[in-house]
Amino acid sequence: MKGLILSGGKGTRLYPLTYTKAKQLIPVANKPVLVRVIEAIRDAGITEIGIVTGDTEPEIREAIGRGGRWGVEVTYIPQPQPLGLAHAVKISADFLGDDKFVMFLGDNVIEGGISPLIEEFAHSDWNSQIVLTRIENPQQYGVVELNDKGDIIRLVEKPKEPPSDLALVGIYMFDNHIMRAVNEIAPSARGELEITDAIQWLVTNGYKVRPYIHRGWWIDTGRPDDMLEANDYALEELEHVVDGYVDRDSSVDKRVTIEKGAEVINSVVRGPSIIGRGSRIINSYVGPFTSIYHNVTIENSEIEHSMVLENSVVRDIQGRIQDSLIGRNAVVESSPTKPKTHKLTLGDYSSIGIL
Repeated sequence: MKGLILSGGKGTRLYPLTYTKAKQLIPVANKPVLVRVIEAIRDAGITEIGIVTGDTEPEIREAIGRGGRWGVEVTYIPQPQPLGLAHAVKISADFLGDDKFVMFLGDNVIEGGISPLIEEFAHSDWNSQIVLTRIENPQQYGVVELNDKGDIIRLVEKPKEPPSDLALVGIYMFDNHIMRAVNEIAPSARGELEITDAIQWLVTNGYKVRPYIHRGWWIDTGRPDDMLEANDYALEELEHVVDGYVDRDSSVDKRVTIEKGAEVINSVVRGPSIIGRGSRIINSYVGPFTSIYHNVTIENSEIEHSMVLENSVVRDIQGRIQDSLIGRNAVVESSPTKPKTHKLTLGDYSSIGIL
């Protein structure tokens, strides 16, 4: 089998973070979401992976390279315009050949990996297997209706009135019959070749499509709140280790990871949390469910349930920062000038809460 990861899209729901970085490269528990997807596919025994890219292809190539760090071989497949998931399959025909494959959205995080599903599909006579989960707002996703026997009746893309609460989670397995499907369907009203229409074509034409209902957690990391939630889950799954420096005046509990080159000085760090390599925590408090990425400085401040990306500084802040996502190369610090005012420089689509 082969793997196909879809990593196009502009990530508009994550602005301003994604103005300068592909959304799939934002780290969850200090590991980029795209790397998590690559590792899930690799752990299922698949080493040939195609990555479908859009405008952010240079960043993704720089971060992932040929995939050798993860024991896989990566092929890049440019998608000049975002014309739908089925279109992404269509343009990947040369890479996929006649092999079975798993298709994984590059901004999804799922509990437990996909190894058992891949094993099942690889040794089955199914033409497709789709992963579903029950959610509260299925109208934002592709939705599947099943009959009493658990067979698929129909699939609908982002319906105003969903026929069920079963949403496609962005993990699909196909054999080569999907290529005929993506070539037979027409663009939807929004001008895209929908993967739901392609799967419906398989069902309508008598091919075997098995629905699998995932009962663990799953996060589509499309919005800041989703990213924080995914970070929460990922931190709880970590096997925590301390490879960095913690001085005798600091308190670090057992659910904290301190990466190599990081320093914790006269500070309190409560887990689950992670401090990235080259980062420094000085005279500060880092609370549960916080990820501090690489080369960050937190000094004379308190922060919890937040994510701070690389090369940023949080210094001399009165009161506690929480439920926040701080981007790269950001500086958050107290101003020494009087009168005491809030002085802000914010990019487009920024969001800030001030008490």
